Amino acid sequence: MNANQIINMVMRIIMRKAISKGIDAGVNQVSRGRKRQAQPQHRPYDDEIQDMQDGPTQAEVRQQRQAKRAARQARQAARNGR
Repeated sequence: MNANQIINMVMRIIMRKAISKGIDAGVNQVSRGRKRQAQPQHRPYDDEIQDMQDGPTQAEVRQQRQAKRAARQARQAARNGR
């Protein structure tokens, strides 16, 4: 065996180990899924906290009703389409 063959053999072994570790890490990352949720990066200001505690505004309530109505109509259309 010459030096070139030995270097190639060692490099193949190192690359095989590095690639398999990378693939294992990627598979583990994907298999965790969405169990870990990102924490908010900033602390809300006092006025934002006050807005959250007051409840939904009239516009938000109207938008929620409209979304519910649209979802109900979509389900009904899907049932009728079968």
